[in-house]
Amino acid sequence: MKRSVFSWVTTGKKRGIGLWGLFSIMSSSLLILGCTSKKQELGSVEDPIKFFFTPSVDVKVIEDNSKVFQKFLEENTPYKFKISTPGSYIAVVEAFGTKKADVAVFTNNGYLLANEKYGAEARLTVLRHGSALYKSQFIVRADSGINSLKDLEGKKLAFVDPASTSGYLLPLKTLKDRGIKIREHVFAGKHDNVVTMVYNKQVDAGATFWSPEDEEGIQDARRLVKTQFPDVAEKVKILELTDSIPNDPIVFRKELPEDMKKTIEEALLKFIETKEGKEAFKKIYGVDGLKKASDADYASLRAMLKDSGQSAESLVKK
Repeated sequence: MKRSVFSWVTTGKKRGIGLWGLFSIMSSSLLILGCTSKKQELGSVEDPIKFFFTPSVDVKVIEDNSKVFQKFLEENTPYKFKISTPGSYIAVVEAFGTKKADVAVFTNNGYLLANEKYGAEARLTVLRHGSALYKSQFIVRADSGINSLKDLEGKKLAFVDPASTSGYLLPLKTLKDRGIKIREHVFAGKHDNVVTMVYNKQVDAGATFWSPEDEEGIQDARRLVKTQFPDVAEKVKILELTDSIPNDPIVFRKELPEDMKKTIEEALLKFIETKEGKEAFKKIYGVDGLKKASDADYASLRAMLKDSGQSAESLVKK
């Protein structure tokens, strides 16, 4: 049975609520409804900026250091952040398409695909040893008897991921340019996994990122497993390096407001100049600096793909 406003008021009086109390309850209810129906603003507690780290080292290492990122960014911008590490590069690409990713530290090939499909924008490039360029490396067991790239003919190789430029795209191009046909390949998922597979003789060779040695020792992908395999530098050697390519970009979803992009850019540039920022960037990606960048910086990679008759998407599907 429907009840009139008069009956609600009467009932309220009988229960000791009174007209004013009933009015307060109704006003509070309307206020709550109004608040819940209001669209939350990006960067708020309810809708934080979604910042992704693509997998490169152990997820625990990324998660521990990403907390430092989040704290600094929230203290130096007006925004709240949610930092995540997905299971693959492709997951980040698709997250840009569904607006579940706003900013990401990306791989080159992953960026090309995200830009091609969803217009994602490269706004910063990482620096390693002061350089915005880097190379890939082929690695083998020191006792494998493999002494040149030509010796990889008919061998089994481990690559990182179909969307990894340093761990797949560039090494694959190098092999094709040299006319070297391997027997088979596997994707290990991360650079440290490739090194581990070579160390344990699960494959004949592998391809990972390369960085020059410094006063602390090796800085290429082998350093990622030194705790597990202290003798990795002696047991696993660098066979050969590839040509140079641009370093990984930090990518923004194209729909983000320009002022928001600039604010986050400046905060990241400021962060890496701090002691905590340098340590966090180095532990996760072996990065010691950042510089502003644009999509034009990655034109050479597109040309490389075009010359090989491939696209960023075709490489992912392999």
